[in-house]
Amino acid sequence: MTALENATKFFVACEAPEGWAGCQAYVADGATFTAQSEPLVGVKTVQNYCDWMYGFATVTAPGATYELHVSAYDESTRTAIFFATYHATHTGAGGPVPPTHKETHSHYVYFLTMNGDNKVERMVKVWNAPWAMRDLGWT
Repeated sequence: MTALENATKFFVACEAPEGWAGCQAYVADGATFTAQSEPLVGVKTVQNYCDWMYGFATVTAPGATYELHVSAYDESTRTAIFFATYHATHTGAGGPVPPTHKETHSHYVYFLTMNGDNKVERMVKVWNAPWAMRDLGWT
């Protein structure tokens, strides 16, 4: 499987959301995660992020979906890039306030650095969380 194929399988599993159980086959041991985004400040590993996504999408915004706009792979940096829009409605019990029934259509980008075995070794998420939180009625 190529690096882009593996990265794509990871992206789809993460957004499904399948949690760590559905994502770990595509991820190297100890893979790191970073994001300059308030809700994700304490998330430092790809495993933690997969679990966070699972919780958000199943507890806070059940039925959330995404629309993938573009994906690309840069062989020189071994980096897969996915640009998408997340569509969610706060109908579940999670979140800082009771369900608002408000929705967000929030853009985000994943940068996945792949190792020599074509597994994710580093993930960076670029996401304007304040925009999404405001849409959901949390601010």
